[in-house]
Amino acid sequence: MIDIEAVIEAGDWAALLGGDDAAVEALAIETLRHGLAADPALAPFLAASGGDARLTLTVLFTDDAAVRTLNREWRGKDKPTNVLSFPGDWLELEEEDIAALAEGADVPPAHIGDIALALETIRAEAAEQGKTPRDHLLHLLLHGTLHLLGYDHEEEAEADAMEALETRLLADLGVADPYLDRLEEHETPR
Repeated sequence: MIDIEAVIEAGDWAALLGGDDAAVEALAIETLRHGLAADPALAPFLAASGGDARLTLTVLFTDDAAVRTLNREWRGKDKPTNVLSFPGDWLELEEEDIAALAEGADVPPAHIGDIALALETIRAEAAEQGKTPRDHLLHLLLHGTLHLLGYDHEEEAEADAMEALETRLLADLGVADPYLDRLEEHETPR
């Protein structure tokens, strides 16, 4: 079983999405589980119900000030950003460790990682890009999740693979390709 904790620390995320805090948390958990399904090794954990959590993941809904602090401390960039991902120990596990976790062996749970989201930046980007805040949030949740699973966009080939997977996962959720405008303008998507 995967325990996903959604924490609303700062900002009125419910107003952004037109619901309440419980709806924001439920949307995040559903979206994160969808993104985690991109890793076949997680299938037994996603299928499991009940029992002790074998894997954990946390998403923090906060504001630009908090994300700016995290960005400065962890990446040396003194500015807010839309999403930050902090991989846990999941990527370091060997196949036998994953099998032991999946079988419920007496081993400590592993942490997939943490994601932090900045309300004001996400709101502004959605408006600038002509997207709904919900669609932009779903994109960033999936983007952050894929980083936790080892995907990156530093090299062009990696970026192409990551963006193609994001586009497919978003389509499953009824969200348009977030890179389409850049492709139509003949820009390199990043």
